[in-house]
Amino acid sequence: MDYQVFDTTLRDGGQREGISYSVVDKLAVARLLDEFGVGFIEGGWPGAMPKDTEFFERAKTELDLKNAVLVAFGATRKAGVDVAADPQVKALIDAGTPVVCVVAKSDIRHVERALRTTGEENLAMVRDTVAHLVANGRRAFVDCEHFFDGFRYDPQYTASVVTAAFEAGAERVVMCDTNGGMLPSMITAAINEVVARTGVPADRLGIHCQNDTSCAVANTIAAVEAGVQHFQCTANGYGERPGNADLFAVVSNLQLKLGLKVLPDGCLENATRVSTALAEIANIAPDTHQAYVGAAAFAHKAGLHASAIKVDPLLYNHVDPAVVGNDMRILVTEMAGRASIELKSRELGLDLAGHPDTLTEVTRKVKELEAGGWSFEAADASFELLVRDTLPGAALARPFTLESYRTQVEHREDGQVISEATVKVRVRGERVIATAEGNGPVNALDEALRVALSQHYPELKGFQLADYKVRIVEGSHGSNAITRVLVETRDGRRDWTTVGVHENVVEASWKALTDALTFGLAPAPVTTA
Repeated sequence: MDYQVFDTTLRDGGQREGISYSVVDKLAVARLLDEFGVGFIEGGWPGAMPKDTEFFERAKTELDLKNAVLVAFGATRKAGVDVAADPQVKALIDAGTPVVCVVAKSDIRHVERALRTTGEENLAMVRDTVAHLVANGRRAFVDCEHFFDGFRYDPQYTASVVTAAFEAGAERVVMCDTNGGMLPSMITAAINEVVARTGVPADRLGIHCQNDTSCAVANTIAAVEAGVQHFQCTANGYGERPGNADLFAVVSNLQLKLGLKVLPDGCLENATRVSTALAEIANIAPDTHQAYVGAAAFAHKAGLHASAIKVDPLLYNHVDPAVVGNDMRILVTEMAGRASIELKSRELGLDLAGHPDTLTEVTRKVKELEAGGWSFEAADASFELLVRDTLPGAALARPFTLESYRTQVEHREDGQVISEATVKVRVRGERVIATAEGNGPVNALDEALRVALSQHYPELKGFQLADYKVRIVEGSHGSNAITRVLVETRDGRRDWTTVGVHENVVEASWKALTDALTFGLAPAPVTTA
């Protein structure tokens, strides 16, 4: 494979604010990246970071990579130090990786002001380090830090760093937009000029882009279109400041839009799964609007879209979501038309195609409720209950009916604040009264309802309230504003979300809670023709 997909999630990506990988995390990330089919995994900076040193040591026995090779990252030798005596260079050799990537200054201003050495000594540092790595059997890559800014300031000196690296035996020299300030046209122009100045073919160069102009992905694509065949990315665009070029967007664009084979067969379809898994390890919520792999990447809201999708899904999808392991979703909102409602219902296992009157009624109800502040786009379970209550033959028997509920909040002398709730419900013909305490009125209601139902529905013990969100409905203000409550519930097998809306936040919560338990206890829908 001619193209080199170089992932630096474990090194550059780990510099994102809020990310702190343990060694176990780093091993898990490496396995997932290998499954995705990247060719190189930069594991960190051995010698400088104890955690990274341990990672490379454990990787020797604990990682069995199928597609990727590990890369150790470090710096060129220090100014005025013999390369064989430099402890940092020795740590790179000791890491035992087949590939080593060293960072070198390529902007003369950084050489003189940051390294406080001469341009000629910096070139010697590059030559000596690369030659030493190659002599020790390593493939050497050189990251030219601040390449594009340096090239714009002093193109002759920056080009001389490229030449020095290749003369010493580097396999790839990587042009780094370290400050992330470039635009695609600037990237293309610089590459063309570098090739003309040095005589080095573009396919021996690499690209590494930060995202400070939101152009990291576009800049990487521009570099590949200019002939570069080595590109560095991070999973989900993780990295310091606004981040790096997103691995999944870059690879998907190159493979699906430009027809370039950059991953082994069968790997691209793992994109969504791997992206989500890596977000979990990083303890960062997945970006639902991330290109290709986000949950909303192929979600459609407008009724006009749904009408076309009903005829041919590709009319409003730029690629088949399945090629990156994602799914198309239809969102049900006030913008929804009959086609949206029909497609969404079919997605949930309820076919309204043969029930035009029901389809009309469900569409009317959705528009009416959404106008009043309800939102079904994130509450599939509440939407399914609405459809099943309307569709002949599919309506479910409610597991309980409410007679009344009451909540109270007590602020005690010792400073404790206790909420208590009492519910009166009918369950299978039996009147049940239950009382419970909680850390708030909603929690107390939830506990009381579970007490009332648990004798008849023991499976409730497995239901967990995973998330509870309260929003003020747009256009309403003050303490009497209309509130929307979203409740996410899980039972170990699946997650579902329900919605409730009311001027009273407790009543809105009650609606969402009762829908959540009703949906979880209801039998699976039977598809109707």
